Amino acid sequence: MDDDGRIEAVTTWDGNGSEDGWLALPGMPNGHSHVFQRALAGYGEGRSGQDTFWSWREAMYRLANGVSAEDLRVIARAGYTAMLAAGFTSVAEFHYLHRLPGTAPAETGAIIAQAAAESGIRLRLLPVYYECGNFGKPARPEQARFLHATIEEFLQTLEDLGRHAPGFAIHSLRAVRPESLEALVGGATAMLGETVPIHVHAAEQPAEVADCRERYGCGPIALLGRNIELGPRWNVIHATHADAAERQALINAGTTVVLCPLTEAYLGDGIFPATEFAAAGGRLALGSDSNVRLDAVEELRLLEYGQRLSERARARLANADGLGAALWARLAQGGAAPLGMEVGRLTPGYYADFVTVDPESPDLLGSDGPAAALDALVTAADRSAISAVYVGGRRLSTRLDRDLAARYGTRTRALMGSGA
Repeated sequence: MDDDGRIEAVTTWDGNGSEDGWLALPGMPNGHSHVFQRALAGYGEGRSGQDTFWSWREAMYRLANGVSAEDLRVIARAGYTAMLAAGFTSVAEFHYLHRLPGTAPAETGAIIAQAAAESGIRLRLLPVYYECGNFGKPARPEQARFLHATIEEFLQTLEDLGRHAPGFAIHSLRAVRPESLEALVGGATAMLGETVPIHVHAAEQPAEVADCRERYGCGPIALLGRNIELGPRWNVIHATHADAAERQALINAGTTVVLCPLTEAYLGDGIFPATEFAAAGGRLALGSDSNVRLDAVEELRLLEYGQRLSERARARLANADGLGAALWARLAQGGAAPLGMEVGRLTPGYYADFVTVDPESPDLLGSDGPAAALDALVTAADRSAISAVYVGGRRLSTRLDRDLAARYGTRTRALMGSGA
């Protein structure tokens, strides 16, 4: 490795010095995270009428409007440490919780960046522009902490966060007016450069698509394409309910779709047709989104099994040699675009971000070689099979220290518990 933690060469171990594990995999890039939502684990699960994504949002608003700057600091540090233990070595943080009491938007972004640095995870901070409520309606009072009053104010936040090398994100076409896109993207690009990634939520929910069609006569991804030129730096989150024409437009543009299978199941969103999309040349990446459950292995398994259930067939994202190696490689390599970084491969020029697999994991004991072990990892194991995590070639601790764990528990219960 060089001094920046990038791989200079990959060679055969000569037996000298220490070794760790028996099988190394590129760390999984996490293409989409809302780290503050980690504190929702265990809350908002009681049945209440016709529960959907939209009723879940009320629990999220309760959390977002109760968090202090110190709460965010503790939740983010604990969340990123858990993320590392889950096999994610880098993260694109879709950060829209801008306004906390006594804290300016750039300061909340700096809290996120500091928490990532303290945990050791590699970060791409994505400040999010959020300007209105549902498709041009006024923002609701509970959305006030997410808002920037003007594009100019948002660009100032990006400038103030410059030392953290951010990308940027558009929350959604629900929360950003189409007529704002050109000035927003142009201004942010002029400031940050032509290569930084751009992220946007789109077509996650049927109601979102229906509302967009009623107002604009097309779905959110088509509306995006009408108002801005898509390309390889764009990353569409979820795209669950995109139609065939929209999916083809994303393929033609080289745009990445970031799937978050555990969160999409948690929220009851639906299943994106990943098999068809990948077979047609579409680029896929993986995200943990709500972070209620953090496990890169389980994300991959649910991605594959969701396709199996939808198509009623097996081995959907496998190749002739098996499932595990092909699936891990596809999503790890796909994660480079959402991060805008050289991650997801163990090859010269890329960061030495990797995880090792425990040969004594009870789910892998019967495996005959690496290919079988990776198939067993995806079909039988979970994050507990990951024995060590390295970022930039440096082994990291993935255990919460007792003080942080205690503070996280105390603050989360105060925010979300029955006495809150």
